[in-house]
Amino acid sequence: MKILIQAVIDIDPEARGEALAGARGWIEGALVQPGCLAYDWTADPHVATRIHVFEEWHGEAALAAHLAGPQYRGMLGHIGAFGVRASSSRKFAVSREGPVYNSHGVASAGFD
Repeated sequence: MKILIQAVIDIDPEARGEALAGARGWIEGALVQPGCLAYDWTADPHVATRIHVFEEWHGEAALAAHLAGPQYRGMLGHIGAFGVRASSSRKFAVSREGPVYNSHGVASAGFD
């Protein structure tokens, strides 16, 4: 079962570019961890303070190892140094997945 993480972090807008640039090593480190399928931080183009975080993990064991390890602690320390104003994060267990576009190129909400 895949696990998705969706988070938003608000920091001082003047520091966002530096925070994202400095996060590169933490992001790259997470990407090579066993079971990490995706890990990305992006600047919100509409909210100057906001960073979006997206992660995809191959199961609970992989996520647990990440959360207990130095990459996660390092990331927390890194972003914390930039004055976190607010943050929220949620995890989702994926029970089904499929393509957005069917064989005819039409977007579909179903999982047929």
